[in-house]
Amino acid sequence: MFEIAELGHSIDKNTYNEQVPVLRTQLLTIQQTLKECDFPVIILISGVDGGGKGEVINLLNEWMDPRYMRTVAFSQPSDEELERPKFWRFWRTLPPKGSIGINVGSWYSDPLSQRVYQETNDNTLQVELMRIRQLEQELFDDGTLIIKCWLHLKKDEQKKRLKALEKNPETSWQVTKRDKRHLKMYDDFLTVAEKVLTETSTGDVPWLIVDGSDIRYSSLTVGQHILNRIEQHIAKRAADKLATLVIESNGVVHVTQQNLLDSLDLSLNIDKKTYNQELAFYQGKLNKLSREAHNQKRSAVLVFEGWDAAGKGGVIRRLTHAIDARNYQVIPIAAPTDEERAQHYLWRFWRHIPRAGVLTIYDRSWYGRVLVERVEGFARRNEWQRAYSEIVNFEEALSDHGTLVLKFWLHIDKDEQLRRFQEREQITYKQYKITEDDYRNRERWDDYQLAVNEMVTRTSTQKAPWILVEANDKKYARIKILKIFCEKLERFLANV
Repeated sequence: MFEIAELGHSIDKNTYNEQVPVLRTQLLTIQQTLKECDFPVIILISGVDGGGKGEVINLLNEWMDPRYMRTVAFSQPSDEELERPKFWRFWRTLPPKGSIGINVGSWYSDPLSQRVYQETNDNTLQVELMRIRQLEQELFDDGTLIIKCWLHLKKDEQKKRLKALEKNPETSWQVTKRDKRHLKMYDDFLTVAEKVLTETSTGDVPWLIVDGSDIRYSSLTVGQHILNRIEQHIAKRAADKLATLVIESNGVVHVTQQNLLDSLDLSLNIDKKTYNQELAFYQGKLNKLSREAHNQKRSAVLVFEGWDAAGKGGVIRRLTHAIDARNYQVIPIAAPTDEERAQHYLWRFWRHIPRAGVLTIYDRSWYGRVLVERVEGFARRNEWQRAYSEIVNFEEALSDHGTLVLKFWLHIDKDEQLRRFQEREQITYKQYKITEDDYRNRERWDDYQLAVNEMVTRTSTQKAPWILVEANDKKYARIKILKIFCEKLERFLANV
């Protein structure tokens, strides 16, 4: 499902000069409207070599206000980018809401090129395209408008274009040995490109195919398409919000689920002597394993969630005490900043994905979308409901890249939580930990418990399992987590 602009079409200079001022005014006007909208726009300009991608991008930057538009060029990934999942470099450069991002090169470049050069096979390409569709759907579901334009040239036209560029001293630099090599591979490139376009042109994120033989025609066509898509998306977002309000006003039916948390034995404990012995043993073991992980360039991500005052901070301190400070980072997650609210909710977590050999510990995490944001109404029902699959995809991307992902839920009962709250109020250096929200959240204990059970059920996978920890006794919880992490990390390092 893609739109094909009229092929073999051209525009004379006078018509072009008449239409550009009108289109430019319309684009600048829609940009002003977009500034107040709650979604960003991503424009992908792709196509064959010599198809005029650079010229179209330059004209778009000339016609529109560059203060609210950013062009990002993606070439061969750097060492820093290779040490992280493939989509990391695209996530970290996403435009904020109300602005436009133009991508020169995109998540399509590597899969297409690798298949043409026969570095991968059709099955691998199919998997890559599936992940691209997932990425685009996640962004679209969050409101992002993705506009994809493919500038096409026939083989003879491409050959003619490259010769003309090479002949002109001012443009000869644009023609490289790689372009000439690609010209010889035109048929192979076209076969793969057709497959890519067909597989990834969807109703929500379609491709526009434009004849690139006349730059005046292609630039006006792309510009008009961008204008139309933004106008349509603004109207659609308004209609969708109204529909959502109607649905949510009808109430929600909760499905009773098995209470996994109630199955935990919170009486489990450990005496102080045994605790000190095992703490020293597992911290020593973790020290060795973490150094080996750094040497092997194997990364790990630990997620800590749990009730307020469940002991997450104490566990994290015992973990980090055993690890070289240069080889880990702790990311405390609080309410999103204005900058973070202007992005997809996963954006701030993608930013902190560790480099090879580094441990990243999240003190609270992306699960806020299906916990506090769900319970407190900070996320709409359709937003937190689709977050389960988005989170699974995110964690799968980490695992597939070779990152160990472990998630711990620290569970305590209401009486133990109240005791710890009252204890904190009596200790000067712990008083800052207690807020009115902590007591208010206790009133919604059952709602949070329902959310936790659904979270664990729907996001505990073989690659990224949830580990439920009995934490009424802090010492027991710390040893259990240290022991499990050591065991998992040891097996992870042995499975090279």
